[in-house]
Amino acid sequence: MASVSSTGDDTKVPADIAPPTRKSGRRKTSHLKQVPEPQSLRDEIRDRCREITNKIDKSRPMTKDEMEVVVRQILDEMELEEHFIGWTMVMFASEFWRDQVAAVPPSRRLFLLPHCLKHSEGCPADYDQFGLDCKTCGACSIADFRGLAEDLGYRVLVAEGSPIVLKIIVSGYVDAVVGVACLNVLEKAVDKILLAGIPCMAVPLLSDDCRNTSVDERWVDEMIRLEYDNSTPQTCTYMHLMRASAALFDPDTLEELIPRIRGTMRIAEHSSAADLAAMDPIGATEAVAYDFLSKGGKHSRPFITLATYDALTGGRATQRDGDKTIASWTNSVKRTAMSIETFHKASLVHDDIEDDDPFRYGEQTIHNRYGTPTAINIGDYLIGMGYRFVSTESRTLGADVTADILDVLAAAHTRLSEGQGAELLWRDALDKRLKPIDALKIYALKTSPAFEAAMLSGIRMAQPIDDYRQPVKQFARNLGVAFQILNDLSDWQGDDFNKMEAGGDALGGRPTLLHALALEALNETEQTELLELTTHGSHAPAERVQRIKRLYEKAGVFELADRLIDKHQARAEAVADDIHPEDLRRLMYFLIDSILDRPEISVPQVTTIPIDSHAATTQAVAPTDAIND
Repeated sequence: MASVSSTGDDTKVPADIAPPTRKSGRRKTSHLKQVPEPQSLRDEIRDRCREITNKIDKSRPMTKDEMEVVVRQILDEMELEEHFIGWTMVMFASEFWRDQVAAVPPSRRLFLLPHCLKHSEGCPADYDQFGLDCKTCGACSIADFRGLAEDLGYRVLVAEGSPIVLKIIVSGYVDAVVGVACLNVLEKAVDKILLAGIPCMAVPLLSDDCRNTSVDERWVDEMIRLEYDNSTPQTCTYMHLMRASAALFDPDTLEELIPRIRGTMRIAEHSSAADLAAMDPIGATEAVAYDFLSKGGKHSRPFITLATYDALTGGRATQRDGDKTIASWTNSVKRTAMSIETFHKASLVHDDIEDDDPFRYGEQTIHNRYGTPTAINIGDYLIGMGYRFVSTESRTLGADVTADILDVLAAAHTRLSEGQGAELLWRDALDKRLKPIDALKIYALKTSPAFEAAMLSGIRMAQPIDDYRQPVKQFARNLGVAFQILNDLSDWQGDDFNKMEAGGDALGGRPTLLHALALEALNETEQTELLELTTHGSHAPAERVQRIKRLYEKAGVFELADRLIDKHQARAEAVADDIHPEDLRRLMYFLIDSILDRPEISVPQVTTIPIDSHAATTQAVAPTDAIND
């Protein structure tokens, strides 16, 4: 439990770096997002938030739960209604990070504006590949804000809500974000960007109508003009570790750390298997493998390894000059972190074949591009590369450490194959009945080993594993299961870069917890219908998806799945509660909150139409392909 200290008045705030108060599961917050109507009241609330944040310890980011505790006390103190919590938390978070944003020069800040600030009628601006091409016409405030920000050196993005913001940060283009957005978008920012320790300030829109909206323009002007002051102590941040993890797979860095054996040239933008015919046949496998390794992905697994290693060696990579700490690490640490991602990439190649998925990272899958036999071989080659990343480091890591890490990776690889094998056997079986406990066992085998191996590899480079082996296994199992259930729910929403259509698991006949829960809850007639739909039957795909969805809704599986996520999340948190040192405990909390990010309402709106995945950005920030997930 986080301790609290007094600010000198009656409001209590977290004052140390003890474990935060955890609240597992989702809390409905739609009724807590009202904007205070009078300008005077908004000013009063913001000023009070500033008073409190000026007196608290900022050595680490506050969690959303911690913020909520303090904000509720502020509202109680001011005798204001609970429905202002969402808006006040945005104010509190912005004031918490004000000095940190000021410590970043304007040239390293991103200014984010929403499209909805423009007038919907008669706007002369057009959209291009870089977002809204704003005109100085005086009809709205976008051009004025943008012009001021650009004059001061900001990079500016006029785009919707913006899941790409974190990717822009990780890509290294900016170090802080200031912006304007609706409360729904800003709430997600509190959960993600702020928790990661990325300086961020925001002014909420005065409505969520998404049309002809307005904002406190005086506040926006003040935020943009925030003067540069580098004297502020830095709050802990995972930004350096995120960047380092992604940078490992930059083509130049990749080849520096793991030089090509065959000396093959990089693959350009080719489109067919005929491209391989023009290449050296001996070196073609290596070329395709290196090309795929450098493509997309969140790089969460190498991040976990690096962050775990850092947590057990003093946590210096989360400090202001964390990039220097990371640069001082030996290549053996970096190659070990790369190994788990390489295994993951190999599993994706094989998984795409097994599921016959058409897209990966917004491009054709390897087997669709080069053929299934070649793709199988590419996956096998990547597995070999993964072991090579570690085995070549026996002189620097030591024989015992190297052997232990290889054992961890081998065990994870074996369990992953067992889980995938169980899924394939079920998929190809005539009997599509499945018990929830069996679905959860498959999930534990398929998903948990990667989290476990990533953490244990980081631990072993710092110290022996013995004291951490069992709690990490329990943590990874519950985190992995919860993540897989969440992935099942996300499948019904569609996926921008991979499957690209909703209900793909159901159409593909893959064993999911949703299917198992439905079979358990439905009557015999409904079970028969679901089983017939699962084995394709005579119905068109769109009709099958809609009918399966209706059966899932009748069985209440979406709500049940959410509750199971809550259950496994709570178990993972319980493990983290007892972990030492504090840096590792904080990392585990961060992994829970970031990996298990989910909407307030998870019941899907089904569509089988491919999702438009184009993202608007600006030349001043980065080309789109540089920030794709």
